[in-house]
Amino acid sequence: MPTSRARGTARQATTHQQPRDEVNHPLRVAIIGGGPGGLYTAALLKRLNPDREVTVWERNAPDDTFGFGVVLSDETLGGIEHADPVVYEALQKDFVRWDDIDIVHRGELHTSGGHGFAALGRRRLLEILHERCRSLGVELRFRAEAPDPARLSEAYDLVVAADGVHSTTRERYSHVFRPYVAQHHCRYIWLAADFAFDAFRFEIAETEHGVMQLHGYPFSADASTVIIEMREEVWRAAGFEELGEQESIERCAKLFADALGGRTLRSNKSAWTTFRTVVNERWSHGNVVLLGDAAHTAHFSIGSGTKLAVEDALALAACLEEQPSLPEALAAYEEERKPVVASTQRAARASLEWFENLERYLGQPPRQFAFNLLTRSRRVTHDNLRLRDAHFTGAVEREFGCPDGTPPMFTPFRLRGLTLRNRVVVSPMDMYSATDGVPGDFHLVHLGARALGGAGLVMTEMVCVSEEGRITPGCTGLYTGRQAEAWKRITDFAHTQAPGTAIGVQLGHSGRKGSTKLMWEGIDEPLPDGNWPLVAASPLPYKPGSQIPRQLSRAQLTDIREQFTAAAWRAARAGFDLLELHCAHGYLLSGFLSPLTNRRTDAYGGSFEKRLRFPLEVFDAVRAMWPEERPMTVRISATDWAEGGTTAEEAVEIARAFAAHGADAIDVSTGQVVADERPEYGRSYQTPFADHIRHATGIPVIAVGAISSWDDVNSLILAGRTDLCALARPHLYDPNWTLHAAAEQGYEGPGIAWPAPYRAGSRPPQTGRTDAPKPRLSLDA
Repeated sequence: MPTSRARGTARQATTHQQPRDEVNHPLRVAIIGGGPGGLYTAALLKRLNPDREVTVWERNAPDDTFGFGVVLSDETLGGIEHADPVVYEALQKDFVRWDDIDIVHRGELHTSGGHGFAALGRRRLLEILHERCRSLGVELRFRAEAPDPARLSEAYDLVVAADGVHSTTRERYSHVFRPYVAQHHCRYIWLAADFAFDAFRFEIAETEHGVMQLHGYPFSADASTVIIEMREEVWRAAGFEELGEQESIERCAKLFADALGGRTLRSNKSAWTTFRTVVNERWSHGNVVLLGDAAHTAHFSIGSGTKLAVEDALALAACLEEQPSLPEALAAYEEERKPVVASTQRAARASLEWFENLERYLGQPPRQFAFNLLTRSRRVTHDNLRLRDAHFTGAVEREFGCPDGTPPMFTPFRLRGLTLRNRVVVSPMDMYSATDGVPGDFHLVHLGARALGGAGLVMTEMVCVSEEGRITPGCTGLYTGRQAEAWKRITDFAHTQAPGTAIGVQLGHSGRKGSTKLMWEGIDEPLPDGNWPLVAASPLPYKPGSQIPRQLSRAQLTDIREQFTAAAWRAARAGFDLLELHCAHGYLLSGFLSPLTNRRTDAYGGSFEKRLRFPLEVFDAVRAMWPEERPMTVRISATDWAEGGTTAEEAVEIARAFAAHGADAIDVSTGQVVADERPEYGRSYQTPFADHIRHATGIPVIAVGAISSWDDVNSLILAGRTDLCALARPHLYDPNWTLHAAAEQGYEGPGIAWPAPYRAGSRPPQTGRTDAPKPRLSLDA
């Protein structure tokens, strides 16, 4: 189906009304760059208003192009069809279409169908756009460098910079656009083969130098694009750095001889390069606007940059028609496109990083590896893939250990002596609703409702080990017998009223982030009065205006360790099934781990090993107190999202150290360690850190962070990126989230159990009234 933007463009094309700016003076438009984005923009703008003067500058010849095939989605094609049927019809004649993806790993080929691709040669696409531009009266200037953008902006009403990833226009106004360009870890080269693959093909080669991969797809009846990609260090070790173009091509053809059927490869000014992700804070400056790769790039493994550029052109043309002035049109274009592109770039980044770290997945069973590859960007999910190819997805499920019809999220998972009936965890969530650290009726209802809601494990909020270790006056504790009795009331309820649901306690100490207001009164803001003294690894305030903590002495470290063990003892007597040690989010133990918050020069600071020392001492003491058969987990911040903080590789070593001391799983969160962090938010944005730790160490992990749907949970578990999924906000919105996930999937088997009083609601309600009395006789009796 075409997008609303595509329909809007079509409407303007048929019922054109000139914007106020163009009533007496049609726009004079200069376009820098004669690639598909620039050409399609020119054609659209001229078609929508033939009085416009549109000129395109392209430094290369008309038939010069780089790369080979272009892939476009059905959504993009729908937009083209409605905006310009002439271009659409021309494209249709040359498109090759296919549905399958072939994945070859360790000699096994697995095919997934139902995907739907359309591609054509890049050169043919340019020819079609050249013809359309000329027929509409666009002036095309080939082998011509565009004048300086500043001169163009004076001579023309609108300057469209479609001058690619190396945009000189973007650099000319970099102080305004504020670009960020990231270079990545793989080298790749675009090549072609003179035959058509019958599917989108991914093939993995494990060589003596490292892992290499082939991405291939047809773009005509007798030709295919072939991209060879590998990490920089593999590229160097394999000697490609010293090889000329032809030697590189021949080496690639030998490496992937099976995929190519022994055929040769050819180039088109091909060279090894690294992908660059381009992001701009702003896309327009005065009457100059960025489009396509000049504004943004997305890794080729999830689609074509041409697709994004064409969609930019559709949006820009429509905004120029819909808005009363040029400034408003450019603002509307940027407002519309930036969120869409940001979403695509997040998916592209996930895909890019998956291929960069391909080696970590090589040990997966080939079919699960294929599923992991297909769902790498998080845009294709378990449910979506099941709709596309139920046979393939069912085979992956069976190999994983799902009985027929059992969603992956409802398979059991064992931690030490505790078997969780399913893979869903109610994540720890601070409620700030206790009095004197005692959980009350609110906590009974809050945690009790979520225990009844079907999750395999329900976690408490961070339960503080001392009065001084609270975050706020409303935090719960386990430093008195009265608190322990109150917690036992809650665990007893969970065990008797929601049998099969485990309940876990998270123990922590606020450190430098304590003595603050309740969250809804001002998160991380100091109390106006009644403050208590803070302690931390180092005397560093959390943020300006925060209280400066005292650096803990050796004697105080011993006292705090004993506070943790005493709280663990009370937790065991209160009946908790699992204990989690909170070493994340900048609280006390996390403050020791991060180099940004630990500036000590004694045995507990400095080197990585010394920063680990106190958290491990606390863990050992708690593990010794905690019953042997009950599992312990550790929550860590796998990155501080700040320069100089904990790195992903250090997070792996932190996890490995805790596992060596007896941790049964690592709960992988991120950030909240320093106030000036810069998180990269997005769907399931913390999962890659859990994935990394799981595959680097073999330790079970709990993934958390913007996991919002049961489809995400199934996808992550079946792909092997996590063992358990912890969800917070979804369980605030719906205490019965897990029960409803089962109902929505039509699942009623093991791993889920509706409480007896709720069983009547175990199926979604009917939309119409079904309880109305029926007449004794039909109307036509």
